[in-house]
Amino acid sequence: MATGPAVIDTRAAAAAGRRSWWLKTLHRWHWISAAASLAGLLVFAVTGITLNHAAQIESTAEVSTVTGALPEDLAAALQGAPGAPLPPAVAGWLADAHGIRAGGRAAEWDAVEVYVSLPRPGGDAWLAIDRQSGEFEYERTDRGVVSWLNDLHKGRNTGAAWRWFIDLLAVACVLFALTGLVLLWLHARQRTGTWPLVATGLVLPVLLILLFMH
Repeated sequence: MATGPAVIDTRAAAAAGRRSWWLKTLHRWHWISAAASLAGLLVFAVTGITLNHAAQIESTAEVSTVTGALPEDLAAALQGAPGAPLPPAVAGWLADAHGIRAGGRAAEWDAVEVYVSLPRPGGDAWLAIDRQSGEFEYERTDRGVVSWLNDLHKGRNTGAAWRWFIDLLAVACVLFALTGLVLLWLHARQRTGTWPLVATGLVLPVLLILLFMH
């Protein structure tokens, strides 16, 4: 049976309709993933530069120390069987009275003192409490905003919530890149420089690794 112009026009219209649907769908997911990952991409791009030049970016660590003694009733709570973390009453008093947030952190107990390591992004901290007298010493080190951002980039001492955020951001970035790649493929006929640019972006890092990394 001969194929008439009407049948050809119908097939062409169907193909154009499918292409239009894919373009709309891909554009939708492309801008959604771009919007969701925009702020994170900017932060991670900037901190990628600061991490790459960490030796050239000077930072001054600020150290602050707090000393004091627990109330007698709370100090008595440290005389019982050692455990981790600190007793809730002790942790609550330290947070309310001195802003020291050590609740829920693993503590190291020995016959003399309780020691709590409190690492955090952009700095460090520790708390030591004498089990007999209740006297404590808290030291906090702050290495500045750049160090804080660098640690966020690496997920260092950031907690489970931030690590989940990094994973979700990575998924959004992958979706952004893949939808962009398919859109490039769909528009490549009208943009002759598409595949040379894609090839350059792929080959350049491979050449740098092969030629300059030993």
